[in-house]
Amino acid sequence: MLIILKETGFVPGSHGGLKMPEESKIILNDDQSLGTIEIAPRVLEIIAGYAASEVDGVSKMYGSFANSVGELLGRSDHRRGVKLVKDNDSLTIDVDVYVEYGVSVPKVASQIQKRIKQQVTLMTNLVVTEVNVHIKGVVALQEEKQVDPDNLFSDDSEDDGGNEEA
Repeated sequence: MLIILKETGFVPGSHGGLKMPEESKIILNDDQSLGTIEIAPRVLEIIAGYAASEVDGVSKMYGSFANSVGELLGRSDHRRGVKLVKDNDSLTIDVDVYVEYGVSVPKVASQIQKRIKQQVTLMTNLVVTEVNVHIKGVVALQEEKQVDPDNLFSDDSEDDGGNEEA
């Protein structure tokens, strides 16, 4: 399989200015007689982001302030916390995650590495050389309070020890 990372710079526009560069693409050629298959790097980032977020023990992916604001507005960016590095024949993926409190960090990180390698290879036939997992924080799970519909206005904070006043 031939893998080429194609990057283009700014090109002259029709009015003398510079056009935005084309996005880098990873070109897969199993059978060149049929044409080329191009995969945008963001597709690989999305695959890796989904794969990492599906691992038990991962609380959320690490992202920028803009990612957080986007999520508040209902937009989800599955590339969040994922960075690709492509050198010649190697593909390295860096992922930044928060893990849940109480999990085995090495075990979760190892599962993230395996899951990302598996999914990227399965979906693209690309071989991932490295998956570097960066734990950015630990998130404590908050228990959801159960609401008793028959007793909506009770004050659960007072403990009367089971004794009722008459």
